[in-house]
Amino acid sequence: MHGDKKKRQGGHSVTSIAEDPTTRAAQVDHAPGMRHESPARQVSLLLATVSRLQRTIFDRSVAPLGVTRAQWAMIAVVARHPGASQRTLAEHLETSEAAVGRLIERLCTEGLLERRERNGDRRTRAVYLTEQARPLLDRLGAIAADSESTMLAGFSKAEIDALLGFMARIHDNVSARNEG
Repeated sequence: MHGDKKKRQGGHSVTSIAEDPTTRAAQVDHAPGMRHESPARQVSLLLATVSRLQRTIFDRSVAPLGVTRAQWAMIAVVARHPGASQRTLAEHLETSEAAVGRLIERLCTEGLLERRERNGDRRTRAVYLTEQARPLLDRLGAIAADSESTMLAGFSKAEIDALLGFMARIHDNVSARNEG
């Protein structure tokens, strides 16, 4: 293999993309406990594991702020989609409208979100962050940036760009199947 330099990272032996540009992906010898799994299964299992670990680490990091996973997820989604309806927020959070409604009500009571009338339609209300939520959103953003920095430590910009491309393709593949 071209540029067959191996590194040990997080218990995995990998070939750097930067050292082997012909592969466009890091070659994983095996993941701990997955030696007999196919590479596709290893990818699937590692994606699930990394996602769970990242959520756990983030939850632990935001606990001193008194924010639950559901709350920080809602705040982040409303920040990305200001003025969204309760239905739209439920779709983004992949949960029921009733659960989202209760969470919105709680965050409104805490002064972090507000509901506004939407285009004169009293039945549909738009949800926005309040100014009181901005400092919390900034702290959550800093914690997320720190978590991302840890997760991607040792990766070059080219490797991160390639990984982003691969992850976008995986997302498109899974989304298409979910919608079909």
